[in-house]
Amino acid sequence: MDDIYIQRILEGDSEAYRFLISKYKDMAYSVAMSIVKNEFDAEEILQIAFVNAFLNLNSFKKNSKYSTWLYKIVINESFKKLKKQKTEIIDFKYIPPDYSSDNLNPLLKLEEDDQKFYINEALKQLPAKECLILRLFYLEQNSIEEVREITGWSISDLKVTLYRARIRLKQVLTEVFKLDNKVL
Repeated sequence: MDDIYIQRILEGDSEAYRFLISKYKDMAYSVAMSIVKNEFDAEEILQIAFVNAFLNLNSFKKNSKYSTWLYKIVINESFKKLKKQKTEIIDFKYIPPDYSSDNLNPLLKLEEDDQKFYINEALKQLPAKECLILRLFYLEQNSIEEVREITGWSISDLKVTLYRARIRLKQVLTEVFKLDNKVL
């Protein structure tokens, strides 16, 4: 489906790009947020990435999916933004209600929206590379090979980073909910 719109854009129909923007804006925002952890910066990155993708669409070789190509642009722009900022990130920790009186896993009590909120808050506390890998692999449901293609990192580096990221995410969630390590 993307190929049809890409061809139309290359033939001069700039309005066809709206389809690609609407299809990939949420995914691109999610990827940018996982790196910069700031909604205003993520929105700025999206604008830059979509403009760059549009202006350079003729260089898209179609060796991979359009989404993979766009992911690369968003990731590169996000890391550029981090390098430019070089500011210290202030770590605000959310202190959840005490669930210690109940033996049930607090995650089971939360509604789906609450779970998403806590997972996203936990992801904000992780380093950018680990957060990106978790988001691409679990939330966007890309395979290891697709994540390798998107990031350009080696398979072994991805697997090690994914392993460390899962451990760190578990630690953050355990701290947030004060759970036994066995529960998660």
